[in-house]
Amino acid sequence: MVFGLTWEKLLLIAVIAGMLIGPERLPRYAEALARFTVRAREWVAGAKTRVQDEMGEGMEDVDWRKLDPRQYDPRRIIREALLDDAPTPTVRVAAAGAALTAASAPEPQAPTKRPDGPPPFDAEAT
Repeated sequence: MVFGLTWEKLLLIAVIAGMLIGPERLPRYAEALARFTVRAREWVAGAKTRVQDEMGEGMEDVDWRKLDPRQYDPRRIIREALLDDAPTPTVRVAAAGAALTAASAPEPQAPTKRPDGPPPFDAEAT
């Protein structure tokens, strides 16, 4: 049952509540509980029909795994990113036709400062 309540505990709670409420007010409370139960069922049925109306006839074709919010869990995203295989280096073809891998490609040189002129402009600086 919910919250660790068993049928025996619920029966004991009902008996104690009946004794506290008393035989005079018990029918009114039972009627109010019945009305609340009917309203709750109507509310759930109305919500169900609204969802079916808004989803349309193709509700059976919905891929619920794509709509699962657990897929956006940051811990899962990081774990999957760390467990993925390392990316393979791409191959670039030089102008002369020789293949250069990403590891053997020349590193871009940082501009050097000339003592007599203005400082160099770095296009990659932020």
